[in-house]
Amino acid sequence: MLNGKKSLLATSLLFLASSANAGYSIQVNDTDTITFGGYIQGDIRYIDGNAASTLTNDDFWIGHVVKDEISNTRFHADSTRFNTKYVSGDITGFIEFDLFGGGGNEKLTNSRHPRLRHAFIKYKNWTVGQTWSTFVNTSAIAEAADFGGPLVASAFIRQDLVRYTNGGFQVSIENPESYGGYVGSGGYGSKDSMPDVIGKYTFKGDWGNVSVAAVAKQLETALGESESALGYGIAGRINTFGKDDFRFQLHGGNTGRYVGAAAATDLVGEEVEETTSILVSYRHFWTEDLRSNFFYGNTQTEESDRDRTHWGVNVFKAITPKLSYGVEVGNFDAEDLEADSNYAQLSVKYVL
Repeated sequence: MLNGKKSLLATSLLFLASSANAGYSIQVNDTDTITFGGYIQGDIRYIDGNAASTLTNDDFWIGHVVKDEISNTRFHADSTRFNTKYVSGDITGFIEFDLFGGGGNEKLTNSRHPRLRHAFIKYKNWTVGQTWSTFVNTSAIAEAADFGGPLVASAFIRQDLVRYTNGGFQVSIENPESYGGYVGSGGYGSKDSMPDVIGKYTFKGDWGNVSVAAVAKQLETALGESESALGYGIAGRINTFGKDDFRFQLHGGNTGRYVGAAAATDLVGEEVEETTSILVSYRHFWTEDLRSNFFYGNTQTEESDRDRTHWGVNVFKAITPKLSYGVEVGNFDAEDLEADSNYAQLSVKYVL
């Protein structure tokens, strides 16, 4: 029996290379499969200016920057990721890591720590665990060499949640975190007793998709007061000509940490932050294996008076269905700090 199972595993190894989620699938039995996927990516990045993203080691731009003179070149493979999917009938388990967990140094071995991206269980209409927040429309994230593109204006957050899905409708309760509020021994959110509540409806068709989402939060201020917050988002990807597409995101209200990758906090002192963010991106296929993207993102806040912008343009070339490279140039501007930096990046990716 054991030899039979080994033979089944050996003869059922399938290679799927049609998408970014490609991988190797093993058919364990009639109902169970295991899929190994991910990609290996090497990046060379040059930055010059006086805006620096210290929280990311300048490997990519987020909404949080400091004014500091910077002119450097860095090589890294931290975008590399590996995932495993387990399917047994109606049950799916998924776990994924990348290498942005920090650690190591650039003097000798350049060791990097794995970082958990996803770890969730899905059963029929229910999803439990850590994954993309229900507030996020991942299809509306711009394609970029810079990790995630204009995160300064993107709904971009992964966290633990319990989600119910029925067709285009989703509702969830998610991990609360009063970012910018009360700080206890466990950091922000140590007094948060009410989960964030998110609802989203996605309209889909051959034309693409558009989602409408809202998030309701109960925030704990620095002095321990309770404040209600409500944010909204409209995002989507629209097919245009041929394989081209237009992607957009518009967010407003009290989105806080859900949008901008630390461009805004939930609270500023005792006040709930008000944020407006817009992102647009266009992808054009010059040929079947050559494409370009132009993207622009901007976030402005009221209480903290921040104004952050990121734009870029790139070209990606597919050498084979699994191997590609891309070149991107762009600029990140923190108008409120009177700081900006230009960057250029070369990325080479091999999809497993």
